[in-house]
Amino acid sequence: MVTPRRASFILAVMFGVVFGVGFFTFDYAEGTSYFSTDPRACANCHIMNDEYSSWHKAGHHQAATCIDCHLPHDFIPKYIAKADHGYRHSKAFTLQNFKEPIEITPRDQVIVQQNCVRCHADFVHELVEGSRAPSGEAVQCVHCHAGVGHGVRW
Repeated sequence: MVTPRRASFILAVMFGVVFGVGFFTFDYAEGTSYFSTDPRACANCHIMNDEYSSWHKAGHHQAATCIDCHLPHDFIPKYIAKADHGYRHSKAFTLQNFKEPIEITPRDQVIVQQNCVRCHADFVHELVEGSRAPSGEAVQCVHCHAGVGHGVRW
């Protein structure tokens, strides 16, 4: 028979193990760096080294960081997307079940397109009217400017 005192002890040990492993994992993965806007946080995982390096050498390095292109700019959608990215990335990197080269999701392509248009609207407003359509048939900025922020250069 398990006494209440013994049950409390077992529960405390189980909680301690889960909390300890969770804290160690968060610390080992440099979890606090993801709360910043520092692009180096995006290169914590080796899979992003090429993207970080090419961004650092590209023209957008002077004007935009990772979050400027890859996250919405409104407060609530930004943190929803950041939480979604954090969950998906930590899961993929922990389980090592991601594609190489890494690929952007369709949902994140929409965010990037919206940010391209937001930053460059003065220059391209007439060219990208159709790119704001959710149909998926519109030409996206990265169709012609695939390596503008980072990535393979042709």
